[in-house]
Amino acid sequence: MRAILIAFLVLLIGPVLLRAAVYAASEPQAHWSNADRSPVGLAPDPMIERDAIVQVYAARAYRWRGIFAVHTWIAIKPVGADDYTRYDVMGWGRPLRISSGTPDSRWFGNDPELLFDARGDKAAAMIPKIQEAVATYRYADYGQYVLWPGPNSNSFVAEIARQVPDLRVALPPNAVGKDFGPRWFSLMPTPSNTGWQISIAGYVGIAGGLVEGLELHVLGQTLGIDILRPALKFPALGRIGMAAHTG
Repeated sequence: MRAILIAFLVLLIGPVLLRAAVYAASEPQAHWSNADRSPVGLAPDPMIERDAIVQVYAARAYRWRGIFAVHTWIAIKPVGADDYTRYDVMGWGRPLRISSGTPDSRWFGNDPELLFDARGDKAAAMIPKIQEAVATYRYADYGQYVLWPGPNSNSFVAEIARQVPDLRVALPPNAVGKDFGPRWFSLMPTPSNTGWQISIAGYVGIAGGLVEGLELHVLGQTLGIDILRPALKFPALGRIGMAAHTG
């Protein structure tokens, strides 16, 4: 039992310390007002791609928060639309932000990763459901954002995904807040709707699903294994192995 406990603590704390060391050795990030928000080319030009598009992105959080977590968001483009609509939740002002423009911009200097990409009829069918889920998001008012354990930006994307079954997105292991539940004890679908999870107020829990694999959640961090797309999941470091991109 002692060896198991030590191994568990090493797997839980070791990746966080490693990521913290990498952050400490890196060049300081620019002030948020000057940070790079330019696109990286993952989103099609809406003036060329006229079909419907649904995409989900993740990027390392700004400054020290990026040691532990990523920020996630959703972008949609209906059929024939000349621009994207982007949905983010942020920690200042009114949490829910709805904007138009580039969906694949860097998050204050950090490159985004495309987690989910659907186009054509499948995307067109999802868009009204996403819009409805966003309109009824329960933590959209002033003062309802909580950095840890949630509800935060990752709680938002997870909640929208749970209400749109075709949005089978695998959120990164370091999407802190993705496992936040509406009650102290919550039994709920995984964000991909391919399994189930138990959450104790977002602090601890377990999950199992075809898209997520098997996960243990501790203080917002994830230890897990994905069997269908072989990969290991670690706190702070994220996913190591085959990419989990779906769509």
